[in-house]
Amino acid sequence: MSKAGIVRVPTGIPGLDKLIQGGLVKNSANLVAGGTGTGKTIFAIQFLVEGVKRKEPGIYITFEEKKKKVYLDMLEFGWDLEKYEKEGLFNFLEYTPEQVKNILTEGGGMVEAIIEKTKAKRLVIDSITSFALLYEDELTKKEAALALFDLIDQWNCTGLLTSQDLSAKEETISAATEFEVDGIVLLYHVKRKGQRSRAMEVLKMRGTKIPERTFSMEITSQGIKVDPDTIAKF
Repeated sequence: MSKAGIVRVPTGIPGLDKLIQGGLVKNSANLVAGGTGTGKTIFAIQFLVEGVKRKEPGIYITFEEKKKKVYLDMLEFGWDLEKYEKEGLFNFLEYTPEQVKNILTEGGGMVEAIIEKTKAKRLVIDSITSFALLYEDELTKKEAALALFDLIDQWNCTGLLTSQDLSAKEETISAATEFEVDGIVLLYHVKRKGQRSRAMEVLKMRGTKIPERTFSMEITSQGIKVDPDTIAKF
């Protein structure tokens, strides 16, 4: 718990929690946005693995990833998702955007049943971009996002949503659900003079004093790691 009485949920990403007063705000909805190859899925799984370590069951909902491939890829970081699943600490749900839309209509549906059964505390949707495309106008899209975030709160879960950043400039963001999330973390993989550099920026975080800087980041054999003492130089 932070000094202000806000309960924090550690992300499990070395260096990041130090920058956000101990972790994400409990029961908040947070967006991780970035281009292809920036590490969004790794970030999301790492957040759930931290929950496994703390005996906080998690649910991973994906529109695009295949279970076998994700489980195999994550072994690279020492994360045995199949083992965690058997222990009841990790749940993989491959949904279509339409199915998530139905969840909003039903007020929870199957996801709520799984949360009640497993007592899940962490929820990931990877990625929200496809879901947002179901709504043609901005008002309907906003209402759907708010309904989703309300459900996450009702479920007593801390939510993490990933989004493809389709902005032309890497310094800006056009992530689909930017408008109402409690926190936004941007991931960069910028190429300058033939060399790529990774970085992370906390754009906003409700109830949190955030640093107005972009920090160096790397993907190691143990997952994502942020250097809170090194400002990224692009």
